[in-house]
Amino acid sequence: MEPLEKPHAVVASPPRITHPEIRIVLERELAVASSRQADLFAPDPQTELFDGEVETPAYVPDIDKVRARLQKILAETRSADALPRGKASLYQTIFPQMTQWLPEDEAAQLRFEFEAEMERLKAA
Repeated sequence: MEPLEKPHAVVASPPRITHPEIRIVLERELAVASSRQADLFAPDPQTELFDGEVETPAYVPDIDKVRARLQKILAETRSADALPRGKASLYQTIFPQMTQWLPEDEAAQLRFEFEAEMERLKAA
């Protein structure tokens, strides 16, 4: 068996421009194009806007809205004979996470009630 030869790369060289007027026009175009390009290594003129430590604002939800949403989900699971698989999976994901915003004793009670309803729905 003969070894395979590597194909030779063909590299095209740029065309030589011999006409002096065309060369001048192209050089001007290149100069204009490069003058419009921003210097990537120049200091950012807006860095003074970010001097000092800036705290990231923390999101704090409205507890009453969280509580209402949790009660709505719980009521839906109580009244259902069966939940679609996608909705059940969604609720099993978000319900425990949403309860983290509530006081611990209230959150634990809601999680207990929700899990009881989900077990009932699984058994059905």
